[in-house]
Amino acid sequence: MAAGLFEGQYVWHPAADDRVLASVCVDVRAGRYLSARDALTETRGHFALRAHRSLVLASEAADSDLVERWLTEEPGPEAALLWARVAVLRAVRAADARDPRTEALERIALAACDRAATADPADPTPWVAKLAMARLHRLRDGAPRGLLTAPPGPWRLFAHILSIDPWHREAHHRFLACFFTRYGGSVTAAWDVAAFLGQRAPADSPLRLLPLVALVECYDPTQLLADRVWEQPQWRTTALAIHHHWLPTVTDYPFTPVLDLAYLAHALVMARHEEEARAAFTAMGPYASRMPWSVFGDPAEQLSRARRACGLLVPGA
Repeated sequence: MAAGLFEGQYVWHPAADDRVLASVCVDVRAGRYLSARDALTETRGHFALRAHRSLVLASEAADSDLVERWLTEEPGPEAALLWARVAVLRAVRAADARDPRTEALERIALAACDRAATADPADPTPWVAKLAMARLHRLRDGAPRGLLTAPPGPWRLFAHILSIDPWHREAHHRFLACFFTRYGGSVTAAWDVAAFLGQRAPADSPLRLLPLVALVECYDPTQLLADRVWEQPQWRTTALAIHHHWLPTVTDYPFTPVLDLAYLAHALVMARHEEEARAAFTAMGPYASRMPWSVFGDPAEQLSRARRACGLLVPGA
């Protein structure tokens, strides 16, 4: 659905315009898994789509016994993968809530990831799921050369994933998150890792957005002129380069990369490049993500404010 068809309401569903996935989510909520099996089977070898669909489906299945039933009734690589995703999501939720069951849930999740990796050794997704738990264990591998702060972290696990898929989007974002201050890292480490990962990525890769992700994560509204940071030459240059090199490739994606587009649009608006931001919003259509907008206030209000700055329609207009 193009932005020209915007009907005045944002679509917040993470499936965005992946209509197969949106339909499968309905089945999963109803306790049916056959369509999930088919939707994941058709992603074999397409790691970005497999990561996207399995992550969204896990969020739909985590509060039911659907995956356990599926694994019992029809075991296979897709059942094992979704079980790993669900188990990791439950473990991370428990850890964040300081649930006393956290340790047991982590053991289950690690076993589920190993089972999924064994079921399909060519698939990096189970390893990416395991990487999502790395911040809970504070893995302290030494950093490679090229980083100013040389922050320790889950470098070996990350390197294994890159040996399967060098530019795996979710893996890079999961890895960067390990260095965020809210997960025990530091601002300097987050900057260092984001710059290191972003600079080594191809010019037309969405991974060039990683420094902009770190910029949002490190945002401190109490600092003087905090909202003017995006106007600094280095961030203007970063956002405009992504607009020039990556944005044109979005039309070839199997689903709209809403979150990446949101980070780009936000950076361009904050840098006072409304015309370029308008193009990013147009690529998003009516689809919306809560990040990065929620860092600055109510996500719907912040998104509408940014769209109005670009002369675009907003709900209620």
